[in-house]
Parts: sequence; C-alpha cells; structure tokens
Amino acid sequence: MTLEPGDIIATGTPAGVGIFQKPEPKLLQPGDIVEMWIENIGTMRNHVITVE
Repeated sequence: MTLEPGDIIATGTPAGVGIFQKPEPKLLQPGDIVEMWIENIGTMRNHVITVE
C-alpha cells in the first residue's frame, strides 16, 4: 500500500494487551518508551511522562 502525505495509520487493540494481562494488568508507566517502526518510512518514538 502506498502512503501519501497526510495519511493516518490507525490500529485496533490486539489480543493480549496490557490491561487484560493476568494476574495483573501491565500499564504504561512514566519513563517507558513506545516505539513504532515502518520500513522505508522510519521510527516514531514516544516517551511516557506524567501530566499533572
């Protein structure tokens, strides 16, 4: 598929996500890094912070 400027990449919630982990949920914590890579496009990296 060809991506064009302005296209949005959206995903659903896959099975086994953190909130449904057993015995306890695994949630993002301040200091965690969420990283996504798409071939021929690059990497998007977000740092989790606390907002008060």
